[in-house]
Amino acid sequence: MSSKLTTSNRAGWGFAAPGVVLIATFIIVPFFFAFGLSLTNQRLISPNPTEFVGLKNYRDMLSVAVLQLEPELNADGQVAREDDGSPVYPRVRTITRSDDFPQYRGMREWFRVQLGDTAHVVVARDVVFMKALVNTVTFVLVVAPLQGALALGLALLVNQKLRGITVFRAVYFMPVVVSIVVVSLLWRFIYSPDGGLLNNLLSGLTFGAFQPVNWLGNPDTALPAIMGMSIWQAVGFHMVIWLSGLQTISPTLYEAAEIEGASKWQTFRYITWPGLRHTAVLVLIVITMQAFALFAQIDVMTRGGPLDSTQTLVFQAVERGYGKQDISGGATISVVLFLIVLTISLVQRWLTRERA
Repeated sequence: MSSKLTTSNRAGWGFAAPGVVLIATFIIVPFFFAFGLSLTNQRLISPNPTEFVGLKNYRDMLSVAVLQLEPELNADGQVAREDDGSPVYPRVRTITRSDDFPQYRGMREWFRVQLGDTAHVVVARDVVFMKALVNTVTFVLVVAPLQGALALGLALLVNQKLRGITVFRAVYFMPVVVSIVVVSLLWRFIYSPDGGLLNNLLSGLTFGAFQPVNWLGNPDTALPAIMGMSIWQAVGFHMVIWLSGLQTISPTLYEAAEIEGASKWQTFRYITWPGLRHTAVLVLIVITMQAFALFAQIDVMTRGGPLDSTQTLVFQAVERGYGKQDISGGATISVVLFLIVLTISLVQRWLTRERA
């Protein structure tokens, strides 16, 4: 028995070895290499020698503080106000550039919240990174549930035994096999403010009442526009995963439910969804990782604009590492992104675990 187990183990390790080598070569080793670079001030083509700076890059990138600004007073001791009646506050840069407040030096205003006459100003040392972090998390929180739910709905539709259903499966899956760059270019024309398909369609449906919108040029609509395109592009891939999970559920369970008079909702709740538990974990983790890796759409459609409204972590890592030749900055963002995705994946796995 021990000889058979040893032989089996050797065979298993032999089959696993190529995968282990690839993972170690392209994931594990690069991660530790990036972590090492993030502890330095390494730059491309820099005449200055590389120095060890410890966690300085992380402190500069993640430093956030809140300033409470009280309104300025006029000569009469009253609150000074602008022409529109809003209070006049001290300029943030007078604080962030003052030697009296060294903890705020180098920081910039990110956003502010008005509570009464007091303005609570959130300042960050790296405002662009913080915007990229918020945009990426927002993208994940919106795209992951919507894309997963839509893919499940499509999978339930194409799982029917109907003539020609294979054609619908191919149509829904077709955007996945098209290059994301080509898809991004196509949707850039669709979102065009001058004769774009979306504006023309909405104008036609409202009989000319809808005014054209610059979807990618407006900070309020740029990120939602990219979300919509991303959901459309990848929903077919996750539909196939859901479909494979649906086809592993025994038909006898559905026959028993039909005999017992179960409704469609009861059948889905007590048979279909429990049978898709493991598939749901896979789909959720895959969508999350793909959403955090958002780059091509941003690079082709908006380049992070307008006003940094579509900045993402991966785009920032590439832009700093290669565009600005700041290797240490790009490595720092990569390490932070890796840790965020790893943490979320472990939490998702724990929440969706089998409970005894």
